Amino acid sequence: MIVLLSPAKSLNFEPDVKATRSQPRFKNETWNLASKMKTKKAKDLHDMMSISQKLADLNVARYHAFTKSHNRDNSKQAIFAFTGDVYQGLRADKFTKRDLEFAQNHVRILSGLYGALRPLDVIQPYRLEMGTKLKTDKGKDLYDFWGESVTKLINKDLKNSPTKVVINLASQEYYKVIKPEVLDAKVYDIDFREWRDGKFKFISFNAKKARGFMTHYIVKNKITNPEKVKGFNLEGYTFNEELSSDSSWTFTR
Repeated sequence: MIVLLSPAKSLNFEPDVKATRSQPRFKNETWNLASKMKTKKAKDLHDMMSISQKLADLNVARYHAFTKSHNRDNSKQAIFAFTGDVYQGLRADKFTKRDLEFAQNHVRILSGLYGALRPLDVIQPYRLEMGTKLKTDKGKDLYDFWGESVTKLINKDLKNSPTKVVINLASQEYYKVIKPEVLDAKVYDIDFREWRDGKFKFISFNAKKARGFMTHYIVKNKITNPEKVKGFNLEGYTFNEELSSDSSWTFTR
């Protein structure tokens, strides 16, 4: 069983975390993209990603500093470097060594720059959202660039798994890089809703945190049987059978 997450825009590369470090598995592809981003000016990044001048300047500096080698001086494990809403809910700082080993085998973080990351794969500071219209020799955007390669890597990771299942906790923007016709797994799409004004509503900020909460629950309980995911009960959420279907599960609070 594999859990899919999106990355985060917010990053923290201090302090160093004393945990296992692994190397990203699409290093050549990542360097190809980073090299292309090195040629971009702040205005290009502003226009491509609709970001502020301050963020554009920051990411120009990041790409100028980006190197093909990922070492202790310039990189950090992805699960600790990302600090957005999902990762606040994930609370990786509470993971034991055994938890991190489980996460390394069962959690994958989709990334515009890195394709797919294991939690302990190291990354350098960057910003490149999957939906970015970056033209490469493979096509008009990052979906064309990654093609079937991310999906095939997920298949490889699932090859020896007794349950060929994907728990999709990624956003639509990132999950679009997965090719359903190539993926050799049953996918469960997870939705989180809250009771507001007399009905269950999707609240983006809380749903992002809930994706992290659920991943934390799966890792801490070493879940590999998807049916056991229905037992998720952190932060007041419970499985809502009435709003769920065979492959789309809704949790409400």
